[in-house]
Amino acid sequence: MSNLIPAVKWLKKYDLKDLKGDLSAGIIVAIMLVPQGMAYAMLAGLPPVIGLYSVTLPLMVYALFGSSRQLAVGPVALVSMMIGTTVVNFAETGSAEYINIVLLLSLLIGIINLLMGLFGLGFLVNFLSHAVISGFTSAAALIIGFSQLKHILGVNLAGGHSVFHLIIEAISKIGETNIPTLIIGLASIVILFSLKKIKSPIPAPLVVVIGGILVVRLLNLEAVGVKIVGDIPGGFPSFSMPEFNLRNINALLPVALTIAFIGFMESIAVAKSLAAKDKYKIDSSQELRALGLANIVGSFFSAYPVTGGFGRSAVNYQSGAKTPLASIITAILMIIILLYFTPLFYFLPRAVLGSIVMVAVFGLIDIKEAKHLFEVKKSDGWILVVTFISTLLLGVESGILFGFIYSLSVFIKRSAYPHIAELGYLEEEGVFRNVERYLEAKTYSQVAIIRIDASLYFANMNFLEDKLCEIVGDRVNLKSIILDFSGINDIDAVSIGSLEELMTECKENRVEFYFAGIKGPVRDVLKGAGWYENYGDKIKYLSIEDILVDMKLLND
Repeated sequence: MSNLIPAVKWLKKYDLKDLKGDLSAGIIVAIMLVPQGMAYAMLAGLPPVIGLYSVTLPLMVYALFGSSRQLAVGPVALVSMMIGTTVVNFAETGSAEYINIVLLLSLLIGIINLLMGLFGLGFLVNFLSHAVISGFTSAAALIIGFSQLKHILGVNLAGGHSVFHLIIEAISKIGETNIPTLIIGLASIVILFSLKKIKSPIPAPLVVVIGGILVVRLLNLEAVGVKIVGDIPGGFPSFSMPEFNLRNINALLPVALTIAFIGFMESIAVAKSLAAKDKYKIDSSQELRALGLANIVGSFFSAYPVTGGFGRSAVNYQSGAKTPLASIITAILMIIILLYFTPLFYFLPRAVLGSIVMVAVFGLIDIKEAKHLFEVKKSDGWILVVTFISTLLLGVESGILFGFIYSLSVFIKRSAYPHIAELGYLEEEGVFRNVERYLEAKTYSQVAIIRIDASLYFANMNFLEDKLCEIVGDRVNLKSIILDFSGINDIDAVSIGSLEELMTECKENRVEFYFAGIKGPVRDVLKGAGWYENYGDKIKYLSIEDILVDMKLLND
């Protein structure tokens, strides 16, 4: 039971000394989640109350099944924005059909995460490189931030698939700006940044929410066009099944896969970061199962997709959370708010929620990471830039797909053209090194020593063949080629066949092949190909030195 439900372990061993920290963290995160949940729901094109629904049962489910002690799950800006920009293609924003499609999407994401966890497929997220995620996140942050202009300016903006559509439309409607709304929005942004800078003990979003409600209520700003949240349904949502539509399921599947991958990557990154501080381990498969179950259960109770959030989890940890009980306390408090306190938010200006989203997401823009990648490896830097630009121009869904394809093409190119080095002998050090980097390395006129720094397979074998043929053609006195296999971890049947043909051709030109440092897994493959019987005397050597000693070119 404890393997299926990790909560059994920590509940059995719960130390009452941890209760104070869990209680404090649970209360603080709940206070933070009220404005954040409503703001992100609005970003997703949903009624604000659905943001509150999303931080009740999903939190409890994750607390029972997750392996992280401090991860705080809930709506996040990136996922909310992806929902808002894709589901709008299926139904009118905020309509009953729109809400149903979002709940169906939540269910699909949950099923994908759960299946990945059950079958141990967490490694698949590794195919989304860090450079792709960083470029995508920075571009998406700009899109999310500018998408809130309609709330800050108090104008209707249809927007588009790119940030440029948003900016152009906002400029064209600048004359329609509602001045009181603009003042509230700008003031909220200034307060949020200021309180963040001085590290205020009171959550900054709570300050602007309370201030915004009081200003609108006391000055009756609703009468002059300031848009407010209005009535928020009280009570806990009843059980309901999303309406299944095969056409919608097929259309939503690519979006669900993308959100499931990105959501898990964000969640596992922050979970591992917090776990490292408290020196415990995170089970990736268990995390997938926990997030999957949280979204599946949530979809039946009007909750939209949730995952672990960086800022929220950091606050949870810093506030003293020691166990998942903190999240359960947060969920209970959110249920109490839903049951008794939703009328308090009637006069909450939408400009305040927009400012909360804008400030939160602009912190995701990472210029330092782009500089770092270019300094370390330019190809990774260009992956980030290509993903960033394509996301800005094409939108979030197409942008990350384009970035993924580009990063995959870079990887394929790298593997198709592996690093191949000719080695020479450094007599004082007694080692073999690349002659291009060590000009003093000793070479042999009748022997070429070649090291391949990649596994060999059908896509890169032609490149190796061309390199070896070039060496044979350029060196009249060449008698032997020594292939250092110490950098090869795997080899396929096509490569073995190509090597056999090459050795036969070169033997006709009186050039023999020798192999050194072959690893165990590669030896197993060569054994299956009959190399022990046909080339046993060529592949028996453990090192390059052994071959040169046999050739009388190196002292034993």
